[in-house]
Amino acid sequence: MGEKIRAIGLFSGGLDSMLAVKLLQEQDIEVIGYAFATPFFGPEQALASSRELGIRIEVWEITDRYMDLIKAPRYGFGKNMNPCIDCHALMFRLAGRKLAAHGARFLFSGEVLGERPFSQTRGALRAVGHLSGFEDLIVRPLSAKLLEETPPEKEGWIDRSRLEDIQGRSRKRQIALAARFGLTDYPGPAGGCLLTEPHFSKRLRDLLRERPDPRRRDLELLKVGRHIRWGKDCKIIVGRREGENNRLEELWERGDFRLWVEGFPGPTVLVPAPPRPSEEALRFAARIAVRYSDVPPGDAARVSFTDGDRHDSLQTTACPNEEIQSRMI
Repeated sequence: MGEKIRAIGLFSGGLDSMLAVKLLQEQDIEVIGYAFATPFFGPEQALASSRELGIRIEVWEITDRYMDLIKAPRYGFGKNMNPCIDCHALMFRLAGRKLAAHGARFLFSGEVLGERPFSQTRGALRAVGHLSGFEDLIVRPLSAKLLEETPPEKEGWIDRSRLEDIQGRSRKRQIALAARFGLTDYPGPAGGCLLTEPHFSKRLRDLLRERPDPRRRDLELLKVGRHIRWGKDCKIIVGRREGENNRLEELWERGDFRLWVEGFPGPTVLVPAPPRPSEEALRFAARIAVRYSDVPPGDAARVSFTDGDRHDSLQTTACPNEEIQSRMI
């Protein structure tokens, strides 16, 4: 018997990546999955799907590298702030550096030709491979028969005839293949990357204009609440429900101003530092807190605030909706 072939895959945990794994496992190829973590996407689905498939999964935190990529993606962005070609190339490049450590022969992914108009055209797939530095070692099992034969196929490490020729955005072929493999518990086709969402992308652009080198906490805050811009250096974040209020409490740091309405249910309001907000900005934030609280319309209420050192309060009424909407990010 020959040596067992091992491969490393970019594994999101979606149906396509699960099917790519099954196609390799069907050929008795041992699979190791790599999932990547940033504030924009996480490994949760990959970890859940890996348990169903019985594969080893490695999680790699890549936020710092990813932020460098977002500032200047070689192949630009998709419809929003999604640098998909550069993103996939980065992931293949990092996973490729682990081939020797795992005794693996090649890389693979669940990419499908033509499934995404920006990142999964023939040209985009070639660009991903070239930019990664591991172009000759990347196999895409779901569309392999439609793509140029790769060295791993030529070497006989994987049987090309047993791979697929799926293309386009329809999932009928994938669903049929899932049924053949007995896969019933798999996620729907929704993305999972916040950078593909218009609203989140708008917030990220706004943040990068003001803070070209944001911290991880700055990025996490983008996912919570309503964001309202007050001047160039001041942003106000308003919790929309209990879970978001709790998250803002968790992300609060000394120096941030945290505001809440006394005596009425209402939101947690956060004014992140630096810089220190002006008194005018604090009053505006207090008026926003009243607007989204249960204070009766037109009534004044007392709003408390603290930055960890200073503790104070002020009496104010609600801010008009029009003024809030004009400043909403």
